[in-house]
Amino acid sequence: MLKKSENFLVIAVLLVYILHQDIWFWNTAKPFFFGFMPIGLFYHVCFSLVASVIMCLLVKHCWPEYLEKEVDDIEHNHLPDSKPQD
Repeated sequence: MLKKSENFLVIAVLLVYILHQDIWFWNTAKPFFFGFMPIGLFYHVCFSLVASVIMCLLVKHCWPEYLEKEVDDIEHNHLPDSKPQD
């Protein structure tokens, strides 16, 4: 069963996927944001920022812990047991 944070992230990913299909700005470049940026470009800047935040949250809350444990075990087994000699 998914936790509440995982449910939220699943919904957020689906919503971002749907919002990526921005058919509403295809036929217009106006209004301009900051005096030079067309609305479609501004939309994609905002979309990219939101997608980046969601990816960070996915890594923080949904990354499988067993993968990190395997890497830690491998790194620990390959470390030398003694101190390096001068």
